[in-house]
Amino acid sequence: MKKKVVVGMSGGVDSSVAAYLLKEQGYDVIGVTMQIWQDETEEQKSAEGGCCGLSAVDDARRVAEKLDIPYYVMNFKDEFKRHVIDYFVAEYLKGHTPNPCIACNRYVKWEALLKRSLDIGADFIATGHYARVDRLPNGRFAIRNSVTAKKDQTYALYNLTQEQLAHTLMPVGEYGKDEIRQIAAGAGLPVANKPDSQEICFVPDDDYAGFIDREAGASVPGPGNFVDADGRVLGRHKGITHYTIGQRKGLEIAMGRRLFVTAIRPKTNEVVLGDNEEVFTDKVLCHRVNFMSVPDIDGPVRVLAKIRYNHSGEYCILEKQKDGKVLCTFEKPVRASTPGQAAVFYDGEYVLGGGTIL
Repeated sequence: MKKKVVVGMSGGVDSSVAAYLLKEQGYDVIGVTMQIWQDETEEQKSAEGGCCGLSAVDDARRVAEKLDIPYYVMNFKDEFKRHVIDYFVAEYLKGHTPNPCIACNRYVKWEALLKRSLDIGADFIATGHYARVDRLPNGRFAIRNSVTAKKDQTYALYNLTQEQLAHTLMPVGEYGKDEIRQIAAGAGLPVANKPDSQEICFVPDDDYAGFIDREAGASVPGPGNFVDADGRVLGRHKGITHYTIGQRKGLEIAMGRRLFVTAIRPKTNEVVLGDNEEVFTDKVLCHRVNFMSVPDIDGPVRVLAKIRYNHSGEYCILEKQKDGKVLCTFEKPVRASTPGQAAVFYDGEYVLGGGTIL
């Protein structure tokens, strides 16, 4: 009997090829687009595009028709609002810089979609991520780097659970992007040349502060003081939601030298500015740690760690703290360790785990 797999189809080329590859491998494939956008008007939803708009549904449906597979749109608006949008806004109000894709992957694309998929008798869910899932000799499942470092998406998947990984397929991780487009073209998929989506799907204009202002309303802190490390007032800022650690552009302050955001203090509504050297650190503390390739660590462990999605990584020593947090001591100082972002730990090609930077 064929194994049944639900493929999350965003209307893009990667998830479309994932569905094609799995059908070719003999799976019973069902295509699903997750309806997560919050706006109610057809004009707004259509205009947003990306993986949230009506164009995504239209493209995914055309691919499903070409592949001759069942296709459905499932409503995940509530889950997306609660776990992604509300989290995104709350973190910015704390002076943090969250990664909403990590939250979406963990709680919406996997937790919510997997539950519904299992409820309808599926054995697996699948996505178009550039990553691989392996079962290790110790019996645990782990995310493995894709064959192409250029498109690797393992960073955003560190938080998945063993149960989720046991029911996950990621066929695209075995290919480079050019190969995926060639496969799509060869299969006659109508999205073979569709450009990749770049921005956060629910902030298509990249105006994070404007989005937060609209969502949070009166609870958004207004303008405050730029200060130096000693608390000396340097000028006025537009509001803490406009800034992130390491930022230089858009400060709109003239001090005769280049200044960078070195800290954000939500309690006093201050943004701390300093020299570039002050943005570097060799110690990063993480909480909400999820271990993946191992159940836990009980002593110092040397790993390669990435502190943001496009970070190439630096080697560090991980040490578990008594309160469950993990301290990363880097061999070379890293720039702009940002509260709210993830630090992801790699043991060779595999994700050992990761956590949220404090």
